[in-house]
Amino acid sequence: MRVLVTGASGFVGSHVVKTLIDQGHDVTALVRPESSLWRLDEVANRFRVVRSDSTGPASLLAPLAGWRPEACIHLAWYAVPGEYLQSNENVTSLALSLRMLDELVVAGCEHVVMTGTCYEYDTDAGDLREDGPVRPVTIYAASKLAAKMIGELRAAQLGVGFTWARLFYLYGPFEDERRLVPAVIRALLEGREFPATSGVQVRDYLHVEDVAGALCALATKRAAGTYNVCSGDKVTVAELIGEVARIIGRSDLVRVGALPQRPGEPMYIRGDNSRLRQATGWKPRHKLNEGLTGTVAWWKQFLERGAQAVT
Repeated sequence: MRVLVTGASGFVGSHVVKTLIDQGHDVTALVRPESSLWRLDEVANRFRVVRSDSTGPASLLAPLAGWRPEACIHLAWYAVPGEYLQSNENVTSLALSLRMLDELVVAGCEHVVMTGTCYEYDTDAGDLREDGPVRPVTIYAASKLAAKMIGELRAAQLGVGFTWARLFYLYGPFEDERRLVPAVIRALLEGREFPATSGVQVRDYLHVEDVAGALCALATKRAAGTYNVCSGDKVTVAELIGEVARIIGRSDLVRVGALPQRPGEPMYIRGDNSRLRQATGWKPRHKLNEGLTGTVAWWKQFLERGAQAVT
């Protein structure tokens, strides 16, 4: 299958490209002119790169030069850690996503997969299911929900298949070091203390390779509708940090309770992935302990090479 991936230079996008290549698909990555593709160095000669400037009036897909995708996994969105939740850049990402949908249809694309977030839901509702109530409380979550609602209606008008994949918590190699798991790993490997909250928050974490596998399955199966992409398991933040510390052997550096809880932070987020499993046959390959062990090993190699930052 010919598959276009937007946001291919990012954490999730790079793993999606690798998964599609491993499955034998013809892959084109659509990225901004300034984007670095260092996450994809190991497969650099196995896919096509097309650069497109989203700030200009020209067609986003004009650089494809006649290459017609059968499916698109659209991941491009503003996601700078510490800034993205309330940034007005989300509105720009929303507009570009809807523009992309229209252009994809003109380019001959037959199915589009876009990604949302577990924070579209009312997180007070307990275990989160696709038919559960929504209640976004950030500009990010509200913009994602708007993209889903408008996107599925517009796709129906245009006669193209549309999938909305709600991502939960992710971890794995190549993640931005400002996120929790890599921040803990890097601090402990470098012998620094890691201050944390009480860590009683419950979360649903899924390895990024399993996330990529789910997105690719949704695209290739052309599974329309909304799907949770999650593990279905729960772990507290304190347990997660503790497991990383145990793997590294530096539990002495963790300072649980040193930081206050963030105002408004939901205390329980766990998803139900049964709809995804039934529609695609997908299932996670990584258990949390094994996935964290591999992620720690990746960071050790990364730091030994003298690399400074992952963003």
